[in-house]
Amino acid sequence: MKPLGGGWDAVLAPLFADPQYQAIRRFLLEEYKTQTVYPDMYDLYNCFRFTPFDEVKAVILGQDPYHEEGQAHGLCFSVPEGIPQPPSLVNIFKELKSDLGIDPPANQSGNLTKWANEGVLLLNTALTVRAHRANSHKNCGWTWFTDSVIQLISEKKEHVVFILWGANARSKKPLIDTSKHLVLECAHPSPLSAYNGFFGCKHFSKTNEYLLQNGIAPIDWDLNG
Repeated sequence: MKPLGGGWDAVLAPLFADPQYQAIRRFLLEEYKTQTVYPDMYDLYNCFRFTPFDEVKAVILGQDPYHEEGQAHGLCFSVPEGIPQPPSLVNIFKELKSDLGIDPPANQSGNLTKWANEGVLLLNTALTVRAHRANSHKNCGWTWFTDSVIQLISEKKEHVVFILWGANARSKKPLIDTSKHLVLECAHPSPLSAYNGFFGCKHFSKTNEYLLQNGIAPIDWDLNG
């Protein structure tokens, strides 16, 4: 695996050396050989590559990658340029407009790379998935790995905003030291649950208010800039 850069290689070195991670690698080598798996193996760790460890201001937790062709590229909720915005992302943009008055991308893009570059770690709790089978890699070891990532961020940093949308993400709250970080939680932005508390959560403005209170530059959520 190529170095991740951005300080992550040192932070994650204990995980990469762990036998549990080696088991994940063996599993993935076979899966990529015999199944259609998303994202492409070269995009698997993009959430780390695009957001240096020292620059992490917020963590948005997703469940697992999109499982249809061309959608997943290693950032939760994000899709590459030219791919239609999935329904959950459409709702995220609606809440952003309601909260901060920021319009959805004018070109209909669903690419959230700018957020990653702004210090938002877009982390799925499983980093891979079989085509057309949501949550199919949930039990291959990724839960241990990403839980450990969350704990490392909690331990090694201060004043990070953890944004937990939906039951899967909210179950990770015990991993976070709430005495030195902010946890924001609500329903998932999926059309099945967005009206049960996602809409109106104001997590974008609350994130920036907390960062400013702690002397940290706010996140520019505007993808049109």
